[in-house]
Amino acid sequence: MDVHLDVSTIGYAGRVEVLEGPTGRRVRSEADKSRIAAESLMPGVQVAAVSRKHGVTRWQVYDWRRRLRQGRLALPESMAPMFAPLMVDESSAPQPTMRPPQSTPAKVEIVIDDMVIRTTVDLDHLPQVIRAVRASR
Repeated sequence: MDVHLDVSTIGYAGRVEVLEGPTGRRVRSEADKSRIAAESLMPGVQVAAVSRKHGVTRWQVYDWRRRLRQGRLALPESMAPMFAPLMVDESSAPQPTMRPPQSTPAKVEIVIDDMVIRTTVDLDHLPQVIRAVRASR
């Protein structure tokens, strides 16, 4: 193998650096950006670890997360929210001995992780809703 250096071959030639992997500016698709941002939003995941894993800066990940929240990036299908049916067992609900003549609605806010559900529930059904939410965790 013939190697030609632009320096004298007598004595010390200097230092040689070998760079592995792609270098320079990388162009990522919108799907890659949203997948990386969604991965960084998972519970217990650190943004710095995700950025190192994918070879991007933390600031890029934070920017993609912001764009994801604003709706400028689409959430990947694999990370789309999934819903489970809510089932209430009527037999386990305590039967009150005396009911008020008219049911009074109560405003309820249910928070599960990063999802908030605001609704109105009759006071008669409120204990069942609380038990169902607790059972779903």
